[in-house]
Amino acid sequence: MSDSAHTRLWLAAGEWAERPAWADTFTRELPGDRAVGEAPYAAAERLGAEPDEDGAVAVAVPAARLRAPRTVRGALWSWAVPERQPAPRLVAVSAGGARLVGLEPGAFWRDARAAAEAWSGGRRVGASHPWAHCYGGHQFGVWADQLGDGRAVSLGEAVGPGGARWEVQLKGAGPTPYSRFADGYAVRRSSIREFLAAEHLAALRVPSSRSLTLVFTGRTVRREADELGAVVARLAPSWVRFGSFELPAARRDLGLVRALADYVVRHHFADVIAAGPDRYAGLLRAVVRRTAAMVARWQAVGFCHGVMNTDNMSVLGLTIDYGPFAFLDAYDPGFICNHSDPGGRYAFGEQPRVALWNLLRLAGPLAALMDEGAGPPSAETVAAVQAILGEYGPAYRDEYAHVMRRKLGLFGAPRAGDVEAVVQPLLDLLAEARADYSHALRALCDAPHAVAAAAAGDGGAAAERLAERIAQRSLGLGCDPGPWQRRLAAYLLDVYGPRLREDAASGQPLSASAAAAVGERMRGENPRLVLRNWVAQDVIERAAAGDEAWVGKALEALTTHAFADQLPADLADAEKYAGPVPAWGEGLVCSCSS
Repeated sequence: MSDSAHTRLWLAAGEWAERPAWADTFTRELPGDRAVGEAPYAAAERLGAEPDEDGAVAVAVPAARLRAPRTVRGALWSWAVPERQPAPRLVAVSAGGARLVGLEPGAFWRDARAAAEAWSGGRRVGASHPWAHCYGGHQFGVWADQLGDGRAVSLGEAVGPGGARWEVQLKGAGPTPYSRFADGYAVRRSSIREFLAAEHLAALRVPSSRSLTLVFTGRTVRREADELGAVVARLAPSWVRFGSFELPAARRDLGLVRALADYVVRHHFADVIAAGPDRYAGLLRAVVRRTAAMVARWQAVGFCHGVMNTDNMSVLGLTIDYGPFAFLDAYDPGFICNHSDPGGRYAFGEQPRVALWNLLRLAGPLAALMDEGAGPPSAETVAAVQAILGEYGPAYRDEYAHVMRRKLGLFGAPRAGDVEAVVQPLLDLLAEARADYSHALRALCDAPHAVAAAAAGDGGAAAERLAERIAQRSLGLGCDPGPWQRRLAAYLLDVYGPRLREDAASGQPLSASAAAAVGERMRGENPRLVLRNWVAQDVIERAAAGDEAWVGKALEALTTHAFADQLPADLADAEKYAGPVPAWGEGLVCSCSS
């Protein structure tokens, strides 16, 4: 048996007893790549192949069909097999992610060696039958044709508590038929960033994929310089993207588009979309609304994705594919976090517009289904699609207003015009001074006290002190600090104060106790710890210096304690993450290299 004609498969490790229950609806119900007609592990089981002394079996599937780049047509996925990684080492486990798929977090550490083998792709996890998604996409506004999962392999859909399904992917586990010119691996720095970011955004109540494990490997990965490898196990109810619809539509394979749309409706939107001829319009509307809500929350927490290509947009309205992302330091709508985006297509302030542009790309394939034909959509369908896309703006504005009201302590009945009258003037002031966005919002948790103190006769002294605190955390004032502080204090007393009194005290003076209660609630809306680029870089450098346990501790600080005023003693080193941006961390950006 030559290596070119056979693929070696490593069977499940007996030591790793914690195995999810798999329910692989995607590969069972949707057309797959015919170049490999049977799941490799299923072939091994059918033939009764005996494992060798290393626990591996060989199946008669050429490795090139599983791992060499090729064009795949008429299919939404291809069978794939993760590569066995050299010297895998378990570094961190997300307790929240583990519980989603019905696994006990402590089980990973009881035999960390076996867990590292399993969750880096070196051993089969239970009865999994891995695959890779086929999709296309617009990258920086240009159609890129076939892309697909070039370094992510889906192990299966794990059934968690209550029957929820989570598609488990290994990112960085080796090449697939969609790897194109890449090697299928991931490096440690980008893997740490994604592992932390997905869980952090979820903790901030931003829709996101989730993380399960982070495994370091001994593989040398060639990038701009040689780096060491890693594998992240990540979770989402589905990894279907806008580009999953775009590619078959571009190939005029309307049957494949319909099969995928029906699958997504059946498994992910059955509670909001009725079966029938209007289901495709309903699907588009649901994706529009979820996308609007996701991006609104990005803007509210100061998150910049960095590479909003249509192949990086989830149809479930989840933040996925964490690459050169960043959280704002200075409030700057023009902030570009991606070194590979000099034109600023994906700048922070452009994200709402780009999301709508991406939804237009998704609308094309779904419009064809609404017409039940391969020709140009009818005038009626065009009007219906335009009306649905027209819902994006109001949905975005409503969600953004809802989140920002809560961040500013306006927990009562919403009032039309709050963003224009209360939120935007504050943002204009922050932008003028290049104020630290997250710090400013956290500091404003003391604004209700300043409003109450002014009513009690302090002459605005508390408001002035608060304005000074915010000014001290600016990143290079673009204005004279004295007048700016006075204007911020005036905003707090003359613009924000009356709206807060209306909301919390029916227009009456705000009492000290009421102000304290509002401020406490605001602390649950404005995180004290944020995964800024310099914070991520600090974690990366500590891990590289040998303190790999810090990754898990940083995860705990950025999730369980993101909103806390104090950290537990064992996380005291993370206290600096709530402090000023160090000089070396200002303006830190990443590229698409990972």
